[in-house]
Amino acid sequence: MAVSSTPRPLAPYAQDPRHSRGRQRPEPAPTWRSEFQRDRDRIIHSSAFRRLEYKTQVFVNHEGDLFRTRLTHTLEVCQIARTIARALDLNEDLTEAITLAHDLGHTPFGHAGQEALNRSMKEYGGFEHNLQSLRVVDDLEQRYAEFDGLNLCFETREGILKHCSAANARELGDLGKRFLDRTQPGLEAQLANLADELAYNSHDVDDGLRAGLITVDQLEALGLMGRLFAQVRAAHPNLPHRRMIYETVRHMIGEQVADVIRTSAALLADAAPADSDAVRRQPQPLIRFSEAMQAEHVELKRFLFKRLYRHHRVYRMAEKAQRTVAALFRAFMDDIALMPPQQHEQARRLEQERGQAGRARGVADYIAGMTDRYAIDEHERLFNPRRLT
Repeated sequence: MAVSSTPRPLAPYAQDPRHSRGRQRPEPAPTWRSEFQRDRDRIIHSSAFRRLEYKTQVFVNHEGDLFRTRLTHTLEVCQIARTIARALDLNEDLTEAITLAHDLGHTPFGHAGQEALNRSMKEYGGFEHNLQSLRVVDDLEQRYAEFDGLNLCFETREGILKHCSAANARELGDLGKRFLDRTQPGLEAQLANLADELAYNSHDVDDGLRAGLITVDQLEALGLMGRLFAQVRAAHPNLPHRRMIYETVRHMIGEQVADVIRTSAALLADAAPADSDAVRRQPQPLIRFSEAMQAEHVELKRFLFKRLYRHHRVYRMAEKAQRTVAALFRAFMDDIALMPPQQHEQARRLEQERGQAGRARGVADYIAGMTDRYAIDEHERLFNPRRLT
């Protein structure tokens, strides 16, 4: 006997799992879970999800135990998004599934690794981690007897695909149609996208301060951070420095979450979409910051790009990471037999189907699935003559 698919009432514009566009390969409906709960569970049990623990956010994994990784970032995004989803009566299960899967295709070494792999793949269609996340859940996970991938619902896959070029969209059928028609994704996908940006800024401020790459004095010159530091100091004048930072970052997340809820609730009330299809026909996303908060959010992003992501320590680390990824790609392209048997066989099969572009995609799949430390070890095994195994 099937049970109710949702634990609490949904707004009419939320995505009801009973009205999902379904899976690429039809399956019997789950008995004790909704379709989106099944998606979430499959994602959590995937190999790609477990590997997020040892993939870089900003700081390479071995630099310290307290810096964020892709996994802790993913969990923070999920927590923020679920809070907002509940406040707006959206589907928490779908929101959770999207946020847990959104970075499954990310390379080792964060954005530096992605840039290096994209450059290496330039002649073969490029590399983009959102598309790779979709590739992971559609094809690369090998867990189930009846299909490759995780066979997720359309709505979960839609939320994973945050960006997509027109050329790639044309190859994705219904999933890519919105990028050609300039329509919106569902509200849960919009929310996952915004929660990702919100979490990014917040934890990079915390990690950047912890690493000593940015300072409180620098942040106090910014609108949002200056206001929040002043509020915390006024309320707790004798608070130790580290706890003051924790308290300010906590307020930073809280203020932005409250702004998203207030702004989005007003936009939804004004637009009054009758259902999730009406949401997709809106000219702009309905989940967003107020104009004032958006301006402060952008100001902080620009500050972090200049002062943190381009800091000489981060920059040098990124350069080393890019050289590592590029060297691995060249070595494996020259001889795919250097890869482990399963990845070698896949690259060979893709080469038979699509020529050099298929061979390159197989190599990119292998590299993108690596953790930071595995990539470093693999580079060492390939290029250090003292390492024979």
